[in-house]
Amino acid sequence: MLLYSDLLSGDEMFSDAFPLKVVDDIVYEVDCQTILIKKGADVDIGANPSSEEQEDALEDGAEQVNNVVHSFRLQQTTFDKKSFLTYLKGYMKAVKEKLPEDRVTDFEKGAQAFAKKIIANFKDYEFFIGESMDPAGMVALLNYREDGVTPYITFWKDGLKEVKL
Repeated sequence: MLLYSDLLSGDEMFSDAFPLKVVDDIVYEVDCQTILIKKGADVDIGANPSSEEQEDALEDGAEQVNNVVHSFRLQQTTFDKKSFLTYLKGYMKAVKEKLPEDRVTDFEKGAQAFAKKIIANFKDYEFFIGESMDPAGMVALLNYREDGVTPYITFWKDGLKEVKL
């Protein structure tokens, strides 16, 4: 099993236990899903729920979470376009400094092209950072597939280090 950690902050971001694919040799798209997390003890007294109760209502103490966000304790953050571009410029520079020389040109071209896609669809993204909330670390991008309900998170490939478990 592989664990992917943020190159700059060291935060664990995701693992290969989740379906993932490489896009344009610049990012990983990690498929995820919304799951139900129950808080506290789960006591089943054998009673059937009342037919008057709403079926969609969450049980007391339960919450819906994204399984990757929850598993790796990613923290939601917010950006406007201008602040995101400022962050991205600094982040790309920091990652580029850690890359082998033969990867820098491909990284710059790929990252620039992918950043344009992000900005073009900026309103569609939710932003998450690692557990340490290090402002220099990677910002992962949550979006939804064409069906509008299937979530996936985008991570910068060159901003990660693989750790074999």
